Amino acid sequence: MSITELYQIYVKHPRLQTDTRQLQAGDFFFALKGDRFDGNAFAAQALAAGAAAVVIDDPNAYIDERTIVVDNVLQTLQQLAKHHRQQFKIPFIAITGSNGKTTSKELVHAVLSSHFKTYTTQGNLNNHIGIPLTLLRVGADAEMAVIEMGANHQQEIAGYCEYLQPTHGIITNCGKAHLEGFGGEEGVKKGKGELFDFMRSHKGTAFVMWDYDYLRNMCKGIPTCITYGSQEADYQGEIVPGNESKEQHSSSTDPFLQVRLTHTPSGAINENYILKTQLVGDYNFANVMLAVAVGNHFGVPLPKIVAAIEAYAPSNSRSQLLQAGTNTIILDAYNANPSSMRVAIENFARLKANKKILLLGAMAELGNESLAEHRFIAALIAQYPWEHVALVGGDFNKIEHPFLRFENAVAAGQWLQQQQFEHTHLLIKGSRSSQMELVLQKK
Repeated sequence: MSITELYQIYVKHPRLQTDTRQLQAGDFFFALKGDRFDGNAFAAQALAAGAAAVVIDDPNAYIDERTIVVDNVLQTLQQLAKHHRQQFKIPFIAITGSNGKTTSKELVHAVLSSHFKTYTTQGNLNNHIGIPLTLLRVGADAEMAVIEMGANHQQEIAGYCEYLQPTHGIITNCGKAHLEGFGGEEGVKKGKGELFDFMRSHKGTAFVMWDYDYLRNMCKGIPTCITYGSQEADYQGEIVPGNESKEQHSSSTDPFLQVRLTHTPSGAINENYILKTQLVGDYNFANVMLAVAVGNHFGVPLPKIVAAIEAYAPSNSRSQLLQAGTNTIILDAYNANPSSMRVAIENFARLKANKKILLLGAMAELGNESLAEHRFIAALIAQYPWEHVALVGGDFNKIEHPFLRFENAVAAGQWLQQQQFEHTHLLIKGSRSSQMELVLQKK
């Protein structure tokens, strides 16, 4: 069956599923394979549950005319997504980077969806399966699409671009993430830079954080570059200390970032306006400025831009600000790498608070650099005064350091509960594999 013929089935049954546990009557089931499962084995179950059709790549799983046999289910899914993408003449904005891409995606989506019908990546569906599924969920009423792309090795972003075909590209930054797969920091730049390579060869538009010299170099040759940052950019802003705001926040919200807009193209946005966000950490400055630049570029009115950014509150353990009695907790346990860990620690060190505690989980996917990077973080921590520091699991337990050490987040949580801290600020951060959110679970 050709992709065109398959697309006609999709048009009639646009709700795709790859998991029979979530399947509803009339869904279109794709029998994907994984390391521990084979979707072909669930084809009969999918049809029994009411699937309109199933796509398989094992002829032995054939049942009846509702069963479509292809050479490779995943490749077929990606080809179908590309065919669907080609039906649109709207902006498709792709976002990648080592840190901040999900927050950037959420902020950009919040701003654009305040004025346009905008589709975006749900959760962390940002890989070879999630991106085509996201594309196939873009409805005919779409006016904008914002797609997040994750990657941990070379040529991954380039492959995504083949079926995403973005018109606009954003690289939030290139840091020390997935060093094992990319082969070092230069490998990260090369891998993430595949998005800008696509923009360059397809005469696209890039939004570029102008404060980062390496992004200035990476974007050379792209026909249209819209810049944002703290200086020399189309859209400029600065971080505002909390005590400069006329409307004082309570002490519990001191970590929230405020940004003053200082320059925009032809005064397009009221300059000297202060955005009061619900984002923790100065490192979110770039994400806020990006959302302002994208929104203004596409004609979103200023009041909507401001309202969308100020209303956005992070979730899912991404720089969440939590209150637990008299304690203030920054929960940033969704992921971590040396770059994001460093800025989080430095930002927390600047926070005005009498008692501060660090609970940090080990960082993953750093390859041969892992021990050195964990030693660097331990040395960085030692430069500041803390009430307590607890380092948890992984390579933190393979290096020498003077801090508390725990095998896992559960053990660290048991220690934390025994202390009964009051009027204390806590930063909890680590790679997803560390599950640092478990520190807060009470037994």
